[in-house]
Amino acid sequence: MEIKDNTFSRQFEAHIDGKLVAIEYSFQEKKIFLTKILTPDPFENDEFINDFLKEIMSIAEQRKLKVVPIHPKTAAFFRKNPVYKELLPPGIRI
Repeated sequence: MEIKDNTFSRQFEAHIDGKLVAIEYSFQEKKIFLTKILTPDPFENDEFINDFLKEIMSIAEQRKLKVVPIHPKTAAFFRKNPVYKELLPPGIRI
């Protein structure tokens, strides 16, 4: 999966079946806030979203960022994948 970090739009972008899927973010200090998931309608491919989020977690690890999940699907991702809980900032429990 190829992910583009569109810094102008503040979103990570990936394509599936020729359609754009994006996850919006914002930065504050050394934290990245995952605020919104933009998908084409109708979109039922949760496995793609999980793979997309895993790639974003890899990017966060490389950049030494903490991840704050704002969107409910990103919070659910952390609940299902406890291996990524180390990326949560101190005091954030999911």
